[in-house]
Amino acid sequence: MKQKTIHALLAATILAAASAACNVNTDKIKEAVGDEVKTALADYAEKAIDKLVAENQPDDTADAVEAAEGIEVPAPLTDRKEQILHRTAYTASYNSDTKLPNWVAWHLTANHTSGPYKRGGIDFAEDEEVDEPRATDNDYYRSGYDRGHMCPSADNKWSEAAQRESFLFTNICPQSHGLNAGDWNEIEQQCRRWADELGSVYIVSGPILYKGRHKTIGKNKVVVPEAFFKVVLCTEGAPKAIGFIYKNQPGNRPKGDYVNSVDEVERITGIDFFPALPDDIETKVEASANLADWM
Repeated sequence: MKQKTIHALLAATILAAASAACNVNTDKIKEAVGDEVKTALADYAEKAIDKLVAENQPDDTADAVEAAEGIEVPAPLTDRKEQILHRTAYTASYNSDTKLPNWVAWHLTANHTSGPYKRGGIDFAEDEEVDEPRATDNDYYRSGYDRGHMCPSADNKWSEAAQRESFLFTNICPQSHGLNAGDWNEIEQQCRRWADELGSVYIVSGPILYKGRHKTIGKNKVVVPEAFFKVVLCTEGAPKAIGFIYKNQPGNRPKGDYVNSVDEVERITGIDFFPALPDDIETKVEASANLADWM
């Protein structure tokens, strides 16, 4: 139950108690003035508050999810470099060794899937909040890779600041053009449709680096990921989650071919997703994934 509702009920309770007290014989009130009446009212109100709070604790589903803050933000990383960057629309975990984000997380609502601030005229930009050496536009020049958004430009048309920040290189990875313009773009569009249809979704996206040596591009040695992940959580109604893994290569396959459980994406990436969820809900929604539940 919302806090305003509790306050309203509390006010009604106290008024009822006060009204009852006023109906008592006036002479007796005068004799018992102040302390006893005040004590009785205080005790009554305290018990009412305790009862309301107990009855309206978040349950293990929707209210519990609503009570969690920063649901989209993964747990801190201890096995790699991490600098947390807070932006208007997203939070990013930046890795100074790879010159890539470890992950980018955001809450996409139906209100954020459209707007007047499009990408036209916006240049990709160095993120001056991270130390040099860092990714620059020159690193991507003639590299054979696109500058692939993790949090898409099209998710940020609702805010001029958010749109510009989506072009910071701490939100970008070297991505095969065939993937960037193909199946990756398709899942980005699908996430916006889900936000429209369901009200909102929580998304985390980023690169996958398998063990071993990695190809790099540019003077600043920006690492080229072998694959990319995206995990999506919906808390509207019964909570559900789904994961996707895309190799960094062209493809034209059904979305279902890329589906993985969030647990499997966690195993591959070493990232703990949605740790702010109550444990029982996190365990349930991350264990399996069925695209049919989302379509």
